[in-house]
Amino acid sequence: MASSRSLLLSSSFLSKPSSFTSSLRRFVYLPSPTPRFYPKRHGFSTVLSVATEPAAISSTAPKKSEPSTVPLPSNDSSDKLLKIRHTCAHVMAMAVQKLFPDAKVTIGPWIDNGFYYDFDMEPLTDKDLKRIKKEMDRIISRNLPLLREEVSREEAQRRIMAINEPYKMEILESIKEEPITVYHIGNEWWDLCAGPHVETTGKINKKAVELESVAGAYWRGDEKRQMLQRIYGTAWESEEQLKAYLHFKEEAKRRDHRRIGQDLDLFSIQDEAGGGLVFWHPKGAIVRNIIEESWKKMHVEHGYDLIYTPHVAKADLWRISGHLDFYRENMYDQMEIEDELYQLRPMNCPYHILLYQRKRQSYRDLPIRVAELGTVYRYELSGSLHGLFRVRGFTQDDAHIFCLEDQIKDEIRGVLDLTEEILSRFGFDKYEVNLSTRPEKSVGSDDIWEKATCALKDALDDKGWSYEVDEGGGAFYGPKIDLKIEDALGRKWQCSTIQVDFNLPQRFDITYVDTNSDKKRPIMIHRAVLGSLERFFGVLIEHYAGDFPLWLSPVQVRVLPVTDNQLEFCKEVSKKLKACGVRAELCHGERLPKLIRNAETQKIPLMAVVGPKEVETGTVTVRSRFGGELGTIPVDDFINKINIAVETRTAL
Repeated sequence: MASSRSLLLSSSFLSKPSSFTSSLRRFVYLPSPTPRFYPKRHGFSTVLSVATEPAAISSTAPKKSEPSTVPLPSNDSSDKLLKIRHTCAHVMAMAVQKLFPDAKVTIGPWIDNGFYYDFDMEPLTDKDLKRIKKEMDRIISRNLPLLREEVSREEAQRRIMAINEPYKMEILESIKEEPITVYHIGNEWWDLCAGPHVETTGKINKKAVELESVAGAYWRGDEKRQMLQRIYGTAWESEEQLKAYLHFKEEAKRRDHRRIGQDLDLFSIQDEAGGGLVFWHPKGAIVRNIIEESWKKMHVEHGYDLIYTPHVAKADLWRISGHLDFYRENMYDQMEIEDELYQLRPMNCPYHILLYQRKRQSYRDLPIRVAELGTVYRYELSGSLHGLFRVRGFTQDDAHIFCLEDQIKDEIRGVLDLTEEILSRFGFDKYEVNLSTRPEKSVGSDDIWEKATCALKDALDDKGWSYEVDEGGGAFYGPKIDLKIEDALGRKWQCSTIQVDFNLPQRFDITYVDTNSDKKRPIMIHRAVLGSLERFFGVLIEHYAGDFPLWLSPVQVRVLPVTDNQLEFCKEVSKKLKACGVRAELCHGERLPKLIRNAETQKIPLMAVVGPKEVETGTVTVRSRFGGELGTIPVDDFINKINIAVETRTAL
């Protein structure tokens, strides 16, 4: 189940002009069919798409070349690539200081798709980036050696002071190990660095390197400190990999959920209400409702009790839970109500514990599973907000399990089964799984940590999922499992998490009565499958590029009359579809080619076209975005086909 470390980029990302075929020709002029690519549940499928206007397609237009599938390595899978990217950061810094001698360097790490370096200097332009890239090319072509040197702390300080680099001095002060390592590019430029690097700059393929953008970044991420110029670059082993990456990047841009959300009228962030607060528009709300109803149904089937809890609570509750001590910077200011302080909730856990405590619990009652779609509020800097992915108010698909020690493994396995069921329903079946174990600072006995960690491992082994162990990466209150889903572009998204907690049961002193009538402490398991509805919806939009499958699409059918003479029959068809649970809408008032084009633009899965013949025979001529033309179908048969497709979550 765990995903591979290579990202495969397919030429099927490229879309081509669309066209209609067959019986719809009697409604509108249609050229010969041209294939277009639409996402399936995973990956892509080739189908025919709907023509907009005859003039939109030229049979003599040159075809765009499509790159072949190229596997893209990662920093983890390729030591060579990591060295190239790290060296490129140094080469870029050297180039910047050659062109801008007053620029001060700070840090320059490698990142997932390349590298960046932060500089204290005047703002840069796109023209400046081109100059910097040309200077980098010259440095690479000179094939300068990368030389490692070990120096004492005193010598490093002397050299830094000699070249007046204050940020390097601050970095040096944060380095605790000795000796200090320095890397030179030839004998012309050096930086504090632990490596690794390629042997010479000539090992870098300059045609596989590109500078992408400039952004502002505060030194050490502190908004009270100097604003720096951060230059982002990407670097690969070959020119082919760079082209594939740029193709991938363009496809990711096309799938950006913020743009699609606006184009399809799904959601918005309203400035008048404040940043990071999501407005779900009617169409987006339909998808959310489908997600929620599926989530609730599956949780009930898996033995969970659904609950609802308040959005605020007395501040003392968050003091008991420890949030005011350890999480205050992410919480909003308290509000005073009748001389008492109240707090917007940043998490749901304390509420679920209060429900557990409402009565005396017996070992016979355990496990107790409670689940809630609970909205929480967390403070985020405005600069970190990002569409649906980083917000200030969001709804967690939260659940907590209270169980006995010997029930941990079975409960974790049950969570894994439920996670697989929910994620696969929405089109995700490739995961990256990580098991995080006990950190140096933790609460709870050695025995309980050992039992809990073994239970997590055994549950994963029983499930047959491969996983990576992150030694010492657990929370201070217990071990955890994190699961990242892989989308249609091979990107990983953190969604599901399962965490064993020894801390909150102790803080709230929750107990159960065992077989000897003694009070014992239950095990508490936190778990979320989707993470948050907002973020998961954003991932769904990008996974499907807004082209939702029929069962999930906010509008499933658009009824289109050829002329207004068929309008009354179309109203009857639309009304009947809605009465049978089909999400349908009627559009008219334009020529049919424009109605078709609009339906395509809005990514409507099915179009039901009605002309004089359809009125006479009580039928509709159906076009599917995923299955091409379906022909002329009696209305009742059409409804039956839709219901079957929705029930089986297949295309029509």
